[in-house]
Amino acid sequence: MSGKFITFEGPDGSGKTSVIARIIELLNDQGITEIVSTREPGGSAIAERIREVILDVNHTEMDSRTEALLYAAARRQHLVERILPSLQEGKLVLCDRFVDSSLAYQGIARGIDIEKIWQINQFAIEGYMPVLTFLLDVPAEVGLERIYKARGERQYDRLDQESLSFHQKTRQAFLDFAEQSDRIVVVDATQSIDDVAKACLVILKERQII
Repeated sequence: MSGKFITFEGPDGSGKTSVIARIIELLNDQGITEIVSTREPGGSAIAERIREVILDVNHTEMDSRTEALLYAAARRQHLVERILPSLQEGKLVLCDRFVDSSLAYQGIARGIDIEKIWQINQFAIEGYMPVLTFLLDVPAEVGLERIYKARGERQYDRLDQESLSFHQKTRQAFLDFAEQSDRIVVVDATQSIDDVAKACLVILKERQII
């Protein structure tokens, strides 16, 4: 496939959605327009319906393994409906979250054997992984404060409402993953959206992705 698959990971409130939007603006300014912006869970009709179930604040009784399986199911549908067709068309795919999020949230923070999380996701993605992952890093406290200011307490989703220690575990998991993989590049997301986006653009050029 001639397209490139790039993912963005990070703690809740790290600014992934805003950074992706700004990167697209900067790339468009350079004449690069064959870009697909998408997200997980979601990105396709079926996957978006699964997202609603996962993040519904009324579903607090959801078992952690059910949660992990739902994420993998949404990921599979998103992959075959949106990501792979876009890559086959030669497009640059920028995705807000992918497998690393499942490893961090359900594997590390939920305490499920991370190898089991990897196995169910391998079944879902059949080996398709991004060529580059940006880890937009902010302290958990900063990310949650941003969410509160942007949405207000009433618009927290089910995962936003987890304890601070839960979010600290996910952040540390992402940082640990970055130490173990050249695919993952850490970007300081306490900077402005514009500065974060420009830093990502530099890395995309260094990696000869654009």
